[in-house]
Amino acid sequence: MSSLGVAIVRQYQRGVVFRFGKIRPVREPGIRFMIPLVDRMRKVSLRTVTMPIPSQQVITKDNVSIGVAAVAYFQRVDPVRSIVAIENVEAAISQIAQTTVRNVVGRSNLDHVLSETDKLNEAIKTILDTTTERWGVLVELVELKDIELPQSMQRAMAREAEAEREKRGKIIAAEGEALSAGKLAEAADVIARHPVALQLRNLQVLSEIAIERNSTIVFPAQLMDSFRSLTSFVGGETTAAPAGFEPVLKGDGRS
Repeated sequence: MSSLGVAIVRQYQRGVVFRFGKIRPVREPGIRFMIPLVDRMRKVSLRTVTMPIPSQQVITKDNVSIGVAAVAYFQRVDPVRSIVAIENVEAAISQIAQTTVRNVVGRSNLDHVLSETDKLNEAIKTILDTTTERWGVLVELVELKDIELPQSMQRAMAREAEAEREKRGKIIAAEGEALSAGKLAEAADVIARHPVALQLRNLQVLSEIAIERNSTIVFPAQLMDSFRSLTSFVGGETTAAPAGFEPVLKGDGRS
């Protein structure tokens, strides 16, 4: 219908009109009339375009070959420049995005690529946005979505992670042993000052064992303490006996 002088521009589009090869004012959404056989309109979409950046092999700064894939989101903000300044803006952005991803990742170490992905995304976006600005295109977002590591590197990283977890486990166990030893030393000091605390602890252990197992328990330490207490009591009674008192021994009177 544009050849008949009538065109419909949708809400997300802008119409770039050429009259005898020269740019005319951009047509806004709605029904637009033109001079038949003289004006030619090219519609430009202003919606955000999602462009996948295919995976490519990149050698990092520490000489590790990895595969990197990304995705870019861009939007045409100047319909005239996106047509006049460049022939095929999508193909141009695809090529410059692949080159930029390869250059930025290639200047970084592998650890930085894996841990600082956000900074790499921002660096790639800044470079692309600066380049595509003269084409009337705004790069909204760039994300590294897939990083492929060699099998040997994956195994090495798995061993490193396992060793790190074992180290943390041993450190935690050692800290627990040190804390337990300190508490035991404090308990020993308390028992040394109060010997009866040991007897109370023994009774508590007996009660715990009796709950778990139905059995007869012989605890010789308490029997020895009881024997010593009885000996001390008898010795005290003998010392306290009145003078001239002689114990009576029963017998048959024979010498």
